Formats: sequence, C-alpha cells, structure tokens
Amino acid sequence: MKPTPAHPPKKARWFSHPILSLLLGVSWLALSHSVAPVHLLSAVLIALIVPRLLHPFLGTAAHIRWDAAVRLMLVVLKDVVLSNITVARLVLGPIQAMSPAWLVVPLASDHPMVNAMLATIITTTPGTVSCVVNESRREILVHALNCDDAQAMIDDMNTRYEAPLLHIFGCKEAAASLAQKGPQ
Repeated sequence: MKPTPAHPPKKARWFSHPILSLLLGVSWLALSHSVAPVHLLSAVLIALIVPRLLHPFLGTAAHIRWDAAVRLMLVVLKDVVLSNITVARLVLGPIQAMSPAWLVVPLASDHPMVNAMLATIITTTPGTVSCVVNESRREILVHALNCDDAQAMIDDMNTRYEAPLLHIFGCKEAAASLAQKGPQ
C-alpha cells in the first residue's frame, strides 16, 4: 500500500500561475519578433498549456504584495547603479584600498522564496556575491569585495533587502522579529 502524501497536490487550474503564463506569452512574442495572428495564437497556447503541464513541479503560486515588491525593485535598482560606481572606483584605484571580507548573514525566515530572492539580490548587487545559502543553519555566506564594517553591512542587507522580502511574501512573524532586532 502506498503512503499518502501529507499534502495531496491540488488539481491544476488553467490560470494557477498567471504571472508565469503572462511571462511565457510575452517571451514567445518577443522571441518570434512578430504579433502576427499565428504568433499570438502560439503565445496564448504556450501561456495556457506550459504552466498546466508544469503544475506538479511548481506548487502553488505565492501571494505577493506588489506595492512592496515595486518599492524593493526600485531600492535594488538604485543600489545596483551606486554599487557599479563604487566597484569601478575600487577596481580602477589602488589594490590596497580594497578590504575584502566573508560575511555570515543570518536569515530571519526559512521561507525558500525569500532566501532565494535575497541571495539573488545580494549577487546582483556589484561588490557582493552570495556563495552558500545554508537553510538548515539559516544563514547566507556572502563575499564582499570591500567591507569596512562587517556588522553594518550585514544589518544593511537584512534591513534593505530581507525585511522587505519578508513583507512581500507575508512572513509577518519573521519580519517582526527582524524589525525588533534592528541594527546592532
């Protein structure tokens, strides 16, 4: 007799992942360089069928707070631009000006999407690279090209990126504990 899963998979709906459907359809049109009726029909079919076929692998779609997501996106874009300028100055300047460091950034949540997005944001921002996401120890190992104050940099990552991500994905308890902890 087969053991029953703890959470039986939900039946696939046609629009169980609307953002994925939208992205697939738009990507197909962009790749085809055409909005001819045949390409529009292909985009609609791909947008409907692929998420439905992938449903067992995708799980349920996350509920996202879009206003907070847009604010975080603007913060990250600003940080990427400013970090590019900072890294260019460091790379073009004397090597002695750099102070590389390995940082252990504690995670406030065990939410896999929050942790993956935090690691992605850290890596996307020039000058830092997330090397290991250790969810069992609830930490991310980050390499910083230049770090004068390790704790300040860790606190900055937690407040600028992780706290908004926790809010975006509705992790209220973890966001509250991170807010209470504050910069150390």
